[in-house]
Amino acid sequence: MDTQERAPVPTILVLNSGSSSLKFGLFTYAGGDEALLLAGSAEGIGRSDGSLLIKAPDGRVLVQQERVLESQTDALRKLAEVLAQQGHGRPAAVGHRVVHGGPHLRKHQRLTPEVRQRLQDAVHFAPLHIPPALALIDEAARIFGDAPHFACFDTAFHATLPPRAAQLALPRRYVKSGVIRYGFHGLSYESLVTQLGAALPSRAVFAHLGNGASLCALRDGQSVDTSMGLTPTGGVPMGTRSGDLDPGVLLYLMRVEKLDAAALETLLNRHSGLAGYTDGESDMQALEKLAASGDANAALALDAFSTAVRKTIGAYAALLGGIDLLVFTGGIGEHSAEIRRRVCDGLAFMGLVEGDAAGKVRAIHTEEEKQIARHCRTLLHAEAH
Repeated sequence: MDTQERAPVPTILVLNSGSSSLKFGLFTYAGGDEALLLAGSAEGIGRSDGSLLIKAPDGRVLVQQERVLESQTDALRKLAEVLAQQGHGRPAAVGHRVVHGGPHLRKHQRLTPEVRQRLQDAVHFAPLHIPPALALIDEAARIFGDAPHFACFDTAFHATLPPRAAQLALPRRYVKSGVIRYGFHGLSYESLVTQLGAALPSRAVFAHLGNGASLCALRDGQSVDTSMGLTPTGGVPMGTRSGDLDPGVLLYLMRVEKLDAAALETLLNRHSGLAGYTDGESDMQALEKLAASGDANAALALDAFSTAVRKTIGAYAALLGGIDLLVFTGGIGEHSAEIRRRVCDGLAFMGLVEGDAAGKVRAIHTEEEKQIARHCRTLLHAEAH
């Protein structure tokens, strides 16, 4: 075995920022693909019930702490300590999941000062997501400053949307300022395309259902329509997000309730969706238990959510001329057989039956962090050559 073969394979640290959580993974390269060295998450950031959990690839718990994590940057500093304690060297690269890059950042790329400034300029496209992402990027650059950092955008996968899907029915001048349908959960959808490989048929629909939820219509592995729009607030109702609304509702709230932009943003993103139906409950497992015990509001939330998902699938069947594969992913899509059953109830005429032996309906674990690691290693290799 020569010296080059004995050299350690560079590791890639992936940071997946959520609204109140930070998921992460450390990857090496083995067997022709990214291989996980450790993974974990910091949950309940900013709350008194915060926690940090880090596991080995075989599921062994390496670190489990109940602790107050003030911010994502606080969680990242703790993660860096744990990586050092576990004997892992400095990562060769750090990959960041970025929800929205605005109109000028639609490709996965290295985080340069110019790219960071473009992200700063795009804050108005995702004011809830971009500021914490920037704070995390800056802290990661401070901790791992000697490693290149890469931004992987959830919107990149949907750059293939045709004009009829991307352009909104507004005066054309708004297109030039970036007011279009971007679509999200792109890294999740990319990971499903990679996992399915040659088994992915020409006509497919992916449903990423979690606290944030969206659907995507794919033809030959490319996104041709998706339910989220300019922001991750659009589409089907979600845990605390409204999904699509009649624009007149917003005008009513402005005129009658006197809500300004900030108040509307809080209402639509924090207090709507499933939480709106139930006066605050947005956890799907809790809602299923409440509905089973006879809670009418919880039952309505489940019915409205699953019906909205089913209607979107029906629309995509019309767009694609049929569906050869329906994939559920995300926390709800993967783990809630009840929601999958409710969604598929009424789709049997298309051969979409939950648990059917034909295999046209599947639940697949999304691998966003692994997909980011793949992109980072590809970009690293391209820079080296």
